[in-house]
Amino acid sequence: QVQFVESGGGLVQPGGSLRLSCSASGFTFSSYAMSWYRQTPGKERELVASISDTGGSTNYADSVKGRFTISRDNAKDTLYLQMNSLKAEDTAVYYCNKPWSVYWGQGTQVTVSS
Repeated sequence: QVQFVESGGGLVQPGGSLRLSCSASGFTFSSYAMSWYRQTPGKERELVASISDTGGSTNYADSVKGRFTISRDNAKDTLYLQMNSLKAEDTAVYYCNKPWSVYWGQGTQVTVSS
């Protein structure tokens, strides 16, 4: 069965950095594009960044472009999100997934506050 386990979140001050990880299982990870999403209570889930199956192509939401970097290690079935210059509006629960999947992990909480 398809599973995602997100980790690496925490409390950071504005301007700080975090590196999120997503361990995937239950499917051939290297055959699929992957994405990071985030969600705040009362708001719809937002697509943050995506990466192609081999890692050769990436896309970012305008709100994070230039600050976040998505990457993957297909040998480890793991997806990463490097988050720099964090802002208060980045506060959310972050999830990883492959496009159109109905399976979701528990996510990891990122809180940016002074």
